[in-house]
Amino acid sequence: MTDTFNWPPLVGPAGAGTFRVRSNQFGDGYKQVVADGLNTESQSWPLTFLGYNAKVAPILAFLRAHPGYVPFYWTPPLGVRGLYTCAGYVLTPQGGDASKGEDVYQLQCTFDEYFVP
Repeated sequence: MTDTFNWPPLVGPAGAGTFRVRSNQFGDGYKQVVADGLNTESQSWPLTFLGYNAKVAPILAFLRAHPGYVPFYWTPPLGVRGLYTCAGYVLTPQGGDASKGEDVYQLQCTFDEYFVP
């Protein structure tokens, strides 16, 4: 069973959509463009999470359990739930009180839409 990513990122993620097309430019200036495949749009979402150990550690554990080739469900802003993968992340300590286990971390990652037959 495929897992679902449910943690909300910081406000303001800016996703990018890419349309797959094939084109051919002819000598007389005519250009022919057609859709390439069944899934012609793919989305990529750079996300940032910020919080204490208790908030960021489960997110990091989820990403490690779903390395770049293991898809998971996620719903992008104004989008429909779909399959995504995450090929890597950047974890940055932001300070805090290590003696109390209250370090603050910033976790950055990018979710790329994933398609299955």
